[in-house]
Amino acid sequence: MKHVHHLLICMSLLIFTSCLDVVEVDLEEATPRVVFDASMKWENGEAANEQTIQVSRTRNFFEDEIDWVSGANIQIVDPNNTIVNFEEVEPGQYKTDAFLAEIDEEYQLEIELEGKSYQANEAFVNRTVIDTIVQGEDGGFTGGEKEVIVYFMDNVEEENYYLTRFNTDFLAFPEVDLQSDEFSNGNRMSSSFSDEDLESGDLVEIEFYSISKAYYDFLFKLLLQTGSAGGPFQAQPATVRGNIININDFDDYPFGYFSLSTFEKVSFTIE
Repeated sequence: MKHVHHLLICMSLLIFTSCLDVVEVDLEEATPRVVFDASMKWENGEAANEQTIQVSRTRNFFEDEIDWVSGANIQIVDPNNTIVNFEEVEPGQYKTDAFLAEIDEEYQLEIELEGKSYQANEAFVNRTVIDTIVQGEDGGFTGGEKEVIVYFMDNVEEENYYLTRFNTDFLAFPEVDLQSDEFSNGNRMSSSFSDEDLESGDLVEIEFYSISKAYYDFLFKLLLQTGSAGGPFQAQPATVRGNIININDFDDYPFGYFSLSTFEKVSFTIE
């Protein structure tokens, strides 16, 4: 009987040990691409002269550290053909304090990096401002959640595109709402945020952007890709290209976008 008990123990150890075998997954490593974060933001009532462009490189799935890229020559040419240079103040961080913003004027981004030339064009659109912010109590799919509702008046004489970012302490990333006035031209529009964890006393930071159609289309596709879910056999999402191109090799494209956005930033405390 002792021998049988010993045999059972050995079999159990064998099974348990086999369950702990390490399975190595060979993940395909894509060729690293440069990433340009070139978002020029013009806050309502403030100067737009201080701007930052970040340059990095894509990294492997298990790498946590950002691979910042140094040595880029970056400039923006304004509507008067004035060149605004960006100086690298630390690895991958390029700044200027001489940027001048004008509504409806087009700007050209020019970057030289590692023997390659990149370029993009974008224009500031007319600013739309927040009308009113109110609190609701029937947010969420089933109702009953506290919500913040931002109202604004759309300009009937233009095609307008909007980005609203809501952020509060318990969110890892801001909640994003994209809108166009395709079916609401000239009407009062709204954007809202609700969450089951939203409580009295919580501070919600709101950034309301007026953006170009091209930037809206880019963000819309990007949100569709990052927000999509599927099983292991679902087709891989397509790469969402930005507006920054390699002027000598279209297929050797970077990631990122050159955007010019006017925005308003406000805070709202939940009652």
